Amino acid sequence: GVVRMVGAVLLPPRCPACGVPGPAPCSRCIAQLRPAPLWEPTAELAEAVALFAHDGVGRELVLRLKFANHRDAVGRLGRALGAVCATVGPVDAVTWVPTTASRRADRGFDQAQLVARHVAHVLGRRCMATLERRGGAQSGRDRAGRAEVRFECRRGVRGTVVVVDDVRTSGASLAAAASALRAAGATRVVGATLSA
Repeated sequence: GVVRMVGAVLLPPRCPACGVPGPAPCSRCIAQLRPAPLWEPTAELAEAVALFAHDGVGRELVLRLKFANHRDAVGRLGRALGAVCATVGPVDAVTWVPTTASRRADRGFDQAQLVARHVAHVLGRRCMATLERRGGAQSGRDRAGRAEVRFECRRGVRGTVVVVDDVRTSGASLAAAASALRAAGATRVVGATLSA
């Protein structure tokens, strides 16, 4: 299997949810994932897809990616999300909902960007850095606080754009990102998250 380098020691991939060496996530944890709730289309977001519900093992996978640097499952989950996105019709571009600069600096990566790269690869599209965040992080905010987050587009876009994030809770981040993308020229925006 694929290995990752940590210092001078080679470690096999591990399931972020249960820690078992091997495919990440492992088949036992995949079997425990529940379907994500359905999304009601909005003016900004035509459609939203997610791999699994944000509870139990699903919640653990996302939290360990975001806050514990467990990236072993990103490839497998990102490719699976890309396969789901392939069912929404032709896609012209793939981008992501950026985390805050401080969180990116603390973690050393942007989890949504990592997932978006795999989604874009599956769809045969470039993964474009399109959005800039205006406002802080969503974690820990109530619904009103989440609605304060805004995004601006750094470039024009067109056609159908898939915007990737790690989790959809209230949908505020995806809606704000979709609004910015539509203002920049997108005719249809599809949200894609690992969990919801």
